[in-house]
Amino acid sequence: MTTATRSGARERLLATAGGLFYREGIRAVGVERILAETPSTRATFYRHFPSKEDLVLAYLRGVDEHTRAAVAAAVEGAPSPADALRAVGAVVTDDLADPAFRGCAFLKAAAEYPDPADPVRRLVLDHRAWYVATLTELFAEVFGGSPRRGRPEDAARHLAMMRDGAMTGADLDGAGEVGEAFRRGLEGLLTMLH
Repeated sequence: MTTATRSGARERLLATAGGLFYREGIRAVGVERILAETPSTRATFYRHFPSKEDLVLAYLRGVDEHTRAAVAAAVEGAPSPADALRAVGAVVTDDLADPAFRGCAFLKAAAEYPDPADPVRRLVLDHRAWYVATLTELFAEVFGGSPRRGRPEDAARHLAMMRDGAMTGADLDGAGEVGEAFRRGLEGLLTMLH
């Protein structure tokens, strides 16, 4: 078996598991279910993922990489820090409007892995720390030397909290309404805090 074949098998297993984890929950989906939906053997699975936890971590790392790339692209294409924050907000509202959207993969994983020492929970917390730090840097640039300058870390935490609410509320209240409320909240942070 070639490396490319093993890599292809790994990616198929990861894609199948990721879709199932996202739609149905991590703990609800077992290895048997993943194997049933991916034409693969148990030996192939365990060659690529020594445990289900390894698979879960790989899934969340993939979501993390995707999120970081989307945020980086949004920031790089923006003409100003305020526009960069709006572009990051657009990434959130675009996610909400996706028909396949089922909430935030990290919030869902955090609910399933509450132990702060668990590697899955630590990965979720690392992702969140990166996200808030990125927002903090952008708010620091927006606020600059304004005499009404707020604390950038407070604004970043506020925006992260609004994102969390949007991610959980969109399914209940509708992506359009929640997305619009999220955009208004972001504009409020940009205009009221500097």
